[in-house]
Amino acid sequence: MTTTARACRPARGATVWLTGLPSAGKTTIARRLGERLRAEGHRVEVLDGDEIRRFLSAGLGFSREDRHTNVQRIGLVSEVLARNGVLSVVPVIAPYADSREAVRKRHEASGTPYIEVHVATPVEVCSERDVKGLYARQAAGELSGLTGVDDPYEAPVDAALVLRTQSQTPQESADAVYAVLAERGLV
Repeated sequence: MTTTARACRPARGATVWLTGLPSAGKTTIARRLGERLRAEGHRVEVLDGDEIRRFLSAGLGFSREDRHTNVQRIGLVSEVLARNGVLSVVPVIAPYADSREAVRKRHEASGTPYIEVHVATPVEVCSERDVKGLYARQAAGELSGLTGVDDPYEAPVDAALVLRTQSQTPQESADAVYAVLAERGLV
């Protein structure tokens, strides 16, 4: 498709929600996917969970209720962006199935595509990666409530894609997500 043809056709948005444990690779995959989509001329926004927590969800803690509120806020922003033609890529832990299901239902109600991707990296691998030092702090007794260690993580049972990042590169994972978008006619 030529650039002119793409410009004449309204952009089709969608939410790609990457859920998984801390240090699973969600943000790395989201950034790689975002770069590819932007290079192709798509409107893309990566809604990083850490950035959202600092600004949109400042003041929330890590209780089940606060985590649910955080996920709903991110879900609303993502749905609005996607409904308006943006490919919204969301690397957020979202540990509870009911919170993710509420986001999915919001998307369904507006007819907005929602693709849930489970970044299914084992906790042992995440602990070795320990990008933010959370696992080390938890092991030292300096942190409690770490998702997947001493706080629950409810893995998706119906994800559109399951990524096993311990056996593939971040680029291979991003390419697999892109393939799902292509299969659904979103890119």
